[in-house]
Amino acid sequence: MNFSEDKDISGRIAKVVSVVFHPLLMPVYGFLIIFSAPTLFGYMPYDIKKLLLLVIVVNNVFLPLSLMPFLMNRKVITSWTIDIREERKVPLILATVLYATSSYIVFRLPIPIFLKSFVYACFFLSIVAMIINFWWKISLHSIAAGSLIALVLILSYRMYTPLVWYLIAAVLAGSLVLSSRLRLAYHNPRQVWFGLMTGFFGLFLFMMII
Repeated sequence: MNFSEDKDISGRIAKVVSVVFHPLLMPVYGFLIIFSAPTLFGYMPYDIKKLLLLVIVVNNVFLPLSLMPFLMNRKVITSWTIDIREERKVPLILATVLYATSSYIVFRLPIPIFLKSFVYACFFLSIVAMIINFWWKISLHSIAAGSLIALVLILSYRMYTPLVWYLIAAVLAGSLVLSSRLRLAYHNPRQVWFGLMTGFFGLFLFMMII
């Protein structure tokens, strides 16, 4: 195998990682972590778990993806990856509105505040990402990765449960995400590291306060 073939394979792996850990999937992975971890949240009624995941999947995964063809048809974006900073403005605004909708729905549900605060934190991070994007291109993948690491730490702290393997998995996933964004040349080191710190400290501080 020559260098070019090796480089091509690593590029394909980086693309797969970018898809698997897409920012839109972050809240879904977050709830899967909360519900699968050995804490009291794991014993919540199945119907509640299903309802929360349904709200997030429909509002924050399905609807944004379903709007992509329309945005491309209207020339708002030129690619599915939305690599150009200026093209991210409208999708980020739409994502923030949809997170606001999810937050309102979750606010009305009789569920623990921890679960609500996670959705609120996602809404908060979408606002932060939207504002930063007006002036500078930040890695949204890295924001998502950093927030998942913070979620595991907060869940472990609040539930008095050591979640070592969850933390290791979150850190490894974050490392793969940052490496993939750099490998694909979609971001520079400053953008991915600042994104990671924004996601980590943004979610950590928000959920600790709430």
